[in-house]
Amino acid sequence: MSPTVAEVNSVIEELWPLSGAEGWDAPGFLAGDPSAPVTSIHLAVDAVLDTVDEAIELGASLLLVHHPLLLRGVTTVAGSTYKGAVISRLIKADCALVAAHTNADVVDEGTSAVFASALGLDGALPITANGIGRVGTLPAATTLGELAARIGELLPATAGGIRVSGEFDAPISTVALCGGAGDSLLSEPAVLAADVYVTSDLRHHPASEARENARVAGGPALIDVSHWASEWLWLDAAAAQLRNALPDVAVTVSDLRTDPWDFVVVQNNRVEKVWR
Repeated sequence: MSPTVAEVNSVIEELWPLSGAEGWDAPGFLAGDPSAPVTSIHLAVDAVLDTVDEAIELGASLLLVHHPLLLRGVTTVAGSTYKGAVISRLIKADCALVAAHTNADVVDEGTSAVFASALGLDGALPITANGIGRVGTLPAATTLGELAARIGELLPATAGGIRVSGEFDAPISTVALCGGAGDSLLSEPAVLAADVYVTSDLRHHPASEARENARVAGGPALIDVSHWASEWLWLDAAAAQLRNALPDVAVTVSDLRTDPWDFVVVQNNRVEKVWR
C-alpha cells in the first residue's frame, strides 16, 4: 500500500527537519491532499512551470523542490499568475508540493555538504554554528584558475558561466563554499581564512568590498557560480535518501535547467547561446 502525502511529508521532515530552517524561510508542505497516495516523487530545485509540467508528465504524486514557491507573501493564486498557475496545475494533476530549503542546507548531507564532497574537500566543516556552508582542504593544492575550471566541469552549464575574482595562478588549498546566495558569509572568520570562497549571487558592492579588504588585510579569492547549479547537485543525494527511506516509492530527478538566464552577450557583441 502506497504511503500518503502526509506520511511522505513526515519522512521529508525527518530527513530535513523544519527546526533547521531560518526564521525568514517558508519550507514544508505547500499544496496538495494530505491523504492522497504517493507512488512517485519528482525532485527539482525550483517549482516553475517547466518542472511542474515535467512532474505531471512523469505521473509524479509529489514534487519536492528546494526553493519554496510561497517564500514571499501573495494576495492571489489566480491561474493568470505564475504562482497560481503552478498551484492550479499541481492540484488538477493530484500532485502535492513540498519544499526543503534552508532546512536542507544545514544537515550533514545538505546542499553545501554535497558540493564540498563533489570537490573532494577533506575535513569539511560548517562555516557557521547553524550548519550553513562548508570549509575544507583540497586533497592537493591547485591554482584559482584550475579550481574554477574544475568547478565548471562539475556543475551543469548555464548561460552566465562562472565569474572569478583573483589571480589565475593564485595557490589554493583551503576552500570555503556556500550553495546558493552566500554573500552574507563574506565576513565570517572561516571564509576570511580560506584561500577562496565559492558561492552564488555575489552583488557588486559586497564583492568589491571583499576584494579590496583582501588587498589590505588578506582574504579569499571569489568564485561566483549559478545559484541553481550550485544547489542542483543536492538533488541526487536527496533522491538517494528518499529511496532508502521509501523503497516502494519511485524517485526521479529533474535535469531541466531552471537558471533564469538564457544567453549572454560578450565582447564584440557575440552572443553565447542559451543552455536550456
